[in-house]
Amino acid sequence: MLGECGMKEWERRVLRQNSVTILQDLVVDDLLIQCLQQDGILTENMAETIMAKPTSQGKSRHLLFLLPKRGPQAFSSFCAALTATEQQHLSRLLMDFTEKDKSFSEPSLSRPTQECVIPVKRARTHESMEMCLDADSPVTTAVVPCMPEFYQSHRSQAYPMRSCPRGLALVLSNVRFDSANTDLDVRRGGEVDEETLRRLFMELDFTVSLHKDLTAEAMRRCLEQFAQRQEHAEYDCTVVCLLSHGVEGSVYGTDGQLLELDWVFEVFDNARCPLLQNKPKMFFIQACRGEEMDNGVDQLDGQERTQSPGCEQRDAGREGERDDKEREEKDRERLRVKLPQRSDMICGFATLKGTAAMRNTKKGSWFIQELNTTIRQRANDTHLADILVQVKHFSPHFEYTDLCFHNLMGDELY
Repeated sequence: MLGECGMKEWERRVLRQNSVTILQDLVVDDLLIQCLQQDGILTENMAETIMAKPTSQGKSRHLLFLLPKRGPQAFSSFCAALTATEQQHLSRLLMDFTEKDKSFSEPSLSRPTQECVIPVKRARTHESMEMCLDADSPVTTAVVPCMPEFYQSHRSQAYPMRSCPRGLALVLSNVRFDSANTDLDVRRGGEVDEETLRRLFMELDFTVSLHKDLTAEAMRRCLEQFAQRQEHAEYDCTVVCLLSHGVEGSVYGTDGQLLELDWVFEVFDNARCPLLQNKPKMFFIQACRGEEMDNGVDQLDGQERTQSPGCEQRDAGREGERDDKEREEKDRERLRVKLPQRSDMICGFATLKGTAAMRNTKKGSWFIQELNTTIRQRANDTHLADILVQVKHFSPHFEYTDLCFHNLMGDELY
């Protein structure tokens, strides 16, 4: 949302500068949400989305993400709600900074985040702020915001991105498989990818749905229901992430049955999903597309690539060996895109055709790691196709398919 429709710039800056303290101390409870709803700052859907977050930090982070876009009264209403919920120390903190920064109209790009000593705070009623102490876990930085000037000068080349939330995101992740029906291994590290993607798209203002350990049939039902959700009519784009074992053209359900990717694309094409016509549809597939290992894998598994030797696994299913040349030719023909029916789609695969995708059991998959990092750093000023090219630089076995897709700019103007 553009600046004149949201908070004043100095109010945004105050929230940004104090975000660390707010995330540590803020208690988002029913009373706080009710105060913001009564002032018209939050809709019922936004309130439900915030309170559905599993952690206290998650609730606080999503609220802080929405506030700058909720009109010129959002800041004062937030401060009033803090006072009403006995969090006066946070209200005073924001108001003190407001008096200091009010006279400035433009943000300073080099200005550091400020941390202040604050008085004794209200006792927490939820769990403490999440902290990751595992040195091997992914390092996550904040999404770099897009500057208003850049957005204004490039908006004619971009898809409209004005809805709040930006769109719906679906993550289907299979980590544990039915040992009675298949010999597919547990995808250790898959849980890391789930959380990485959930946090990434939540911070990009998507409403994220995560479903875990589904059979192939359950995955089909979930995808069909997601594609038919009426909210797509109001939102500007959508994201689908599939994380599982796989073979060329398909991914596995937990029952060892295959879900064909061509069917997935068909579910979201212009004929079957008219609510998403002329809107960007992004697909990210973390799964093997064969059994072969590229010659470069050993080099990438050196000290510079990972600090977790012996933690690399493949996302190939053992049953992939049964594919023959005839099926490969059939898959190639089936996956051929018909542009009039399928447009505004882009798909990032974790690996090249016929090769295995690599996954670190502590950090998650190579592809998701680099995708997360690159989007956070470059979504503010880079075409998604170019972002995926940069992902390929760090994960050479990655491949993307551009299914008639034009520029998607990140307009995080706060």
